[in-house]
Amino acid sequence: MKAPALLAAVLLLPASIAPSGEVLTAGPASIPGGRFPVLPASAGRMPAEPAWEWPLAPRPRVLRAFDPPDKPWMSGHRGVDLGAAHDAVPVTTPESGTVSFVGVVVDRPVVTIDHGNGLRSSFEPVDSSLRAGDAVAKGDTIGTLLPGHCGPRPCVHWGVRRGEEYLNPLRFVVDLRPSVLLPLASGQGTP
Repeated sequence: MKAPALLAAVLLLPASIAPSGEVLTAGPASIPGGRFPVLPASAGRMPAEPAWEWPLAPRPRVLRAFDPPDKPWMSGHRGVDLGAAHDAVPVTTPESGTVSFVGVVVDRPVVTIDHGNGLRSSFEPVDSSLRAGDAVAKGDTIGTLLPGHCGPRPCVHWGVRRGEEYLNPLRFVVDLRPSVLLPLASGQGTP
């Protein structure tokens, strides 16, 4: 196999998912007549993440992306910075849960929501009247954005952890999988 064809095969292999969400499989025994069999989505696909909402409205611009460190003690960006229209905008919870922390961490007011299954969201700098133990529903206001995190630009830092592992918060609100164009099945014409 030539290098460009091998590279294309390697790059497309992880993204071999049909538009309907079904998983395509390929192997010598599974390609009779040149067609790929389609398996149910439950056959080898990771479960989908919950469909969370953005913590700011309207949908904010990402000012600084998720950039986790290689080692837990190294520097990095363990969340995303989301641009706000102005300071004092309401910050909402992206998913239902229970407030697990409201307080100051390294001179910034932080609100943390426990969503269950080990998932926690943290927001800073957010002024909140909530207390640990308060229940919040998806979309509830948890506080107002304070100035200072992104210098003169109003922004909220949003972090998500599962246990002690930091996750990219954007994966809970947008599909981060690469787009893949799949060939038409034989016998299908163009529209």
